[in-house]
Amino acid sequence: MSLNAFCLIVLAGLIHAGWNIVAKKAAGDARFAFFNAFLMMLVWAPLGWWLGREEVPRWGATEWGFVVASGVLHVFYYVILLRGYRKADLTVVYPMARGSGPLLSSLVAIVFLGERISALGALGIAGVVGGVFLIAGGPGLLRAAHDPVARRRVHKGMVYGVLTGVFIAAYTVVDGYAVKVLLMSPILIDYMGNFVRLGLLAPAVLRDLPTARQLWHVQWRYALLVAVVSPIAYVLVLYAMREAPLSHVAPAREVSMLFAALIGGHLLGEGDRAARILGALCIAAGVTALALG
Repeated sequence: MSLNAFCLIVLAGLIHAGWNIVAKKAAGDARFAFFNAFLMMLVWAPLGWWLGREEVPRWGATEWGFVVASGVLHVFYYVILLRGYRKADLTVVYPMARGSGPLLSSLVAIVFLGERISALGALGIAGVVGGVFLIAGGPGLLRAAHDPVARRRVHKGMVYGVLTGVFIAAYTVVDGYAVKVLLMSPILIDYMGNFVRLGLLAPAVLRDLPTARQLWHVQWRYALLVAVVSPIAYVLVLYAMREAPLSHVAPAREVSMLFAALIGGHLLGEGDRAARILGALCIAAGVTALALG
């Protein structure tokens, strides 16, 4: 993995952890996701128009098919993630999602896209996945064993985390193929896919406009922050995918767990600091192995 790709991933990880903490604090649902998509459309419209005025007219059915697929997968990912944040702790849902997602996407890239990975790279994937699952489970699961309420909360977090990870893997492979093979603009595939997300999420708002208006007044600041920074994080990752194998980039993204573990746990008061630090060290070692491998 090149130094440039590695730096893009680290910066994206910091931004990604930050906006997930904001989304957790918002405690939103599909309507919050719609607010994100709506504000994202407005905030990034000048850049989308500037880049798309020449490239988008050249797109054919294949390119538009990938845009639609990307938008649909991102909707499922985000709505499930938000529901997980309402039902369980961020320090369970987020690591499980970020751990299972790259594992699945790396396996797909190796098995179906013909990418190769060295022994050191394989150890790196193991370190990343082991680290995030340590943060999510381990002591928390043992402590919850004799507390039915805590146990159910942890189990819900694990289920929502893994389900989120499935959609992370799916959109990573779809978007990675679009930017690496079809050579589509990373910015445009995310921006145009946002219109798909907007359309799919609109019914959640239209079903109950008075409630949506109330939620807007409470959540719009959180939604605006996520709309501004979350595309930056993901577009940086897509640019990294152009320079490095998807099977390396996907797990290396989990450097975000370093920030989520050390910052998010403190801000949200979810405990298990020692386990988070140990898991973060595993992730750091795994990401380093991927960068060298």
